[in-house]
Formats: sequence, structure tokens, C-alpha cells
Amino acid sequence: MTTALVWLRRDLRLSDHAALATALIRHERVVPAFILDRKILDPLPRNDRRIPFILDCLAQIKEDLQAQGSDLVVRVGDPREEIPRLARQYAVRCVYANRDYEPVAIARDQTVAQQLADDGIDWQDCKDQVIFERDEILTQAGGPFSVFTPYWRRWRARLSQIDSAEYPIAPYRQRLATLPSESLPSPAELGFEPEAGARTIVAGMRGGATLLDEFAERLAHYQVLRDFPGKKGVSYLGPHLRFGTVSIRALVRLALRDDSPGAECWLKELCWREFYQQLLWHRPDLVEHTFRPEFDHLPFSNNLDWFAAWCSGQTGYPLVDAGMRQLNQTGYMHNRLRMITASFLVKDLLIDWRWGERYFAQQLLDYDLASNNGGWQWAASVGCDAQPWFRIFNPVTQSERFDPAGHFIRRYCPELNALPASAIHAPWLAKPLELAAAQVKLGTDIPLPIVDHASQRSQALALFKAAAEQRQKS
Repeated sequence: MTTALVWLRRDLRLSDHAALATALIRHERVVPAFILDRKILDPLPRNDRRIPFILDCLAQIKEDLQAQGSDLVVRVGDPREEIPRLARQYAVRCVYANRDYEPVAIARDQTVAQQLADDGIDWQDCKDQVIFERDEILTQAGGPFSVFTPYWRRWRARLSQIDSAEYPIAPYRQRLATLPSESLPSPAELGFEPEAGARTIVAGMRGGATLLDEFAERLAHYQVLRDFPGKKGVSYLGPHLRFGTVSIRALVRLALRDDSPGAECWLKELCWREFYQQLLWHRPDLVEHTFRPEFDHLPFSNNLDWFAAWCSGQTGYPLVDAGMRQLNQTGYMHNRLRMITASFLVKDLLIDWRWGERYFAQQLLDYDLASNNGGWQWAASVGCDAQPWFRIFNPVTQSERFDPAGHFIRRYCPELNALPASAIHAPWLAKPLELAAAQVKLGTDIPLPIVDHASQRSQALALFKAAAEQRQKS
């Protein structure tokens, strides 16, 4: 009887799972395992909301496995040590995992694979978290795409050539190893605080399935509603994609079954995710550097007080502040607001995009290195296929366009509740009688704008223009 170990990572589900299905088909006995990686855990803030979310995902997996007489083996430590140790303990012939494309993860897996080879144990990784990976989609010149639209066209055309059928698990469940039940560590046992406040997104496989079913009913209207943070237009599946509680193939299958403009628009958003994944795999230097080298060392002013105001949602620009407060309170931010707040940090406050990228990495429940890095470089006009540097979001007109009645602003900036829609986007321009009727005192109840958009826009244009001209001369 051959035994295999399946190492779960960014794939916290027991269905449509490439590595698990492959192991179950090839071996008579399969041991599922998860490592709480101390190298990842130790630097995190003690109130990091991702830890309770992950533990809830693991609890659902354990519950399902225990119902079948098996269990999820969970260890705390360095996977470079723990995976070879478990492989020896269970006398496995092969360790299976789904591929990760982040530079640190690639290096980790190479180390694990070598240590297993030294013990005479095979390593097998599988494609699971994307439809197309690494160099499966290249330009005619044989290089990676750096512009999204042609990548999307190639990606979309090739969907009909791939098999997005579900990886079968159920027919082979009897091959899951019979294991004694083990308890999960609590957040406190891992050194983390209990989750503060109510979570807005339900964790685990069942949470992901519920959200997907709900979104399927409004998918046809996605392209109309997706830009309005005060409306229920997006899928809210970001954390479930990040931690793999839903399968990317299931999402693509859903979109392909629906011929509506909304489904096609959503499919394009799923493609953006893979565009950034392939880009990071080809260009791991983008973790710290800009895609456009002329903008790698822009002389940002990096005002610490302004950065603190941005982080806490106290800039005086209501939609920017509402977006940052949503992030801080829930670990989620609407995608339109991610672009607006990022543009504001870089183009209005003249702060290095890497500062904002790192703050989002700390706060986002759905933080993904490739998407976060790619999105920030796009908004900062320093990345591939980026927002042109001379196009700068106006935080007031963006607010008027995408939250016209101020519903979203009022949800996260309740001090502005009594202001009429005509005044809520720029309270400093409101009439004195409007402010008095709303019992709002500028500079006391709400902050005055910390910068003047028009003035800062001019400085940003000059900053980028100088760097672009210097590049042309050199």
C-alpha cells in the first residue's frame, strides 16, 4: 500500500483540488496536512484578522475529514522541517502540493523538494490556483505579456482549448488515511488576539460556496454595479480565492455558462488576477522595484503625518476616508476604492506607492502579493500597462460619480450623516447653513482637507514628467 502526503496551502477545500485528486488517484492512502508557518506568522501584528479566518477554514476541513474517519494533520513550525518530518513519519512515497508563484514560496518549495529527494521521497506539484500559469501564455516573440488587453485576448481565446472540469475527489474519499482526531490551535495559542468585531465575510468552503451562489444570481449585472461601493455589485470572493476555499475553475465555469455582459466583464477581472500572477513569476524583482525603471526612485516627499492621516481615514476627503475606514474595520476594500485611495496616496500626498502597498498587505483579508503589487503599480503609474502618469483621479469627482447619494460615505463616516448629498463629497465647500443644520464643524467634527488637490496634482505631474524626460535623455 503506497502512501502520499498532500500539503494544503492556498487551497483550503476538499473539492476540485488538483493535488488532492492526483494523490487520491495514484495512491491507496493519502494523508492531508497543513503547516502554520512560523516564518509567516511571527512578523504579523498580533491582531491580524487572517489568522482566525484561516483557522476557521481549517476547522471546516477537519470536520469534513473527521466525518470520514480521517483528519487534517496540522503542525506549527517551519515547513522546510515539518514536511520532511511528516513524510518520514507516515512513510510516504510522494508529497503533493499545488504550485505557488511567489518568489519566497518558490524558494521554499525548492528546499522542501531537495530535502525530500535526499530521503528518497518524490515531490509533485500541480497547477491549481490559476487557469494558465507561468509561460503557458506568451507573446508571439516568446516573452511575457506586459500589456493586459492582448493578454486577455489570448487568455480568453484559449479557454475553449482547456479542460476546466472539476478534479474528482468524492470517488476516492475512501483512500483518505484513517487518522486519530487532533485539535486545532487557537489564535491565543499561536500568539494572536481574538478577532475584534464581527467578520463581514464567512470563512471556509461553505462560506465560499454560499457567496458564489449568491453572486451567481446577480452576475448578469456585474458590469453595471461593480464600480459603486454603496451597492451590492461585486462577488466578495477575494478572500476565498486567496485562500482557495473556492476553485478558480468553478468560477470560470460559472462565467462561461452565462453569456451576459456581466459574466464576460467578471471573467476579465479573473484574467487580471492571472495577468499579475504570470508577470510576477517572470519578474520577481517587481516585489521591490517598479516595472518602469525611470520611476523606481521618484523623490517623493513621504510626509509621515499625511501618511498617518491616510492610514486612519482622516484626510478630509470623505470617499478616501470612508474607503480606508472600511479597510481598517473589515479587512476589505471595494476595488474602485482601492484605485482611488492608492491614487490619492501617490498623486495627492506624494508618498511612495510601496508604503501603501505594505499597508494594504497588513490589512487586507484577501491580500495577494501579485494582485496587490500589480494594482498598486498600476494606480501609481509605475507598472506595466499602468494608469498614465498624467491621468490623476480627482477624489471629489470620483466620489460624486460612484457614490452620488453618499450612501457608502455615510456608512463609514457617520459624522457626515446629516449632510445633503450635494455637500457630502466636499464638506469644506458646503454652505454655512448646511454645516450648521448638520451640526458639523469643519476642523473639529471632521478634518479639513490635508492637501489641496489641484496644487498637489501639479506637483505630481512635475515629478513624473521630470523622471520621464530624464529617461528619454539617458
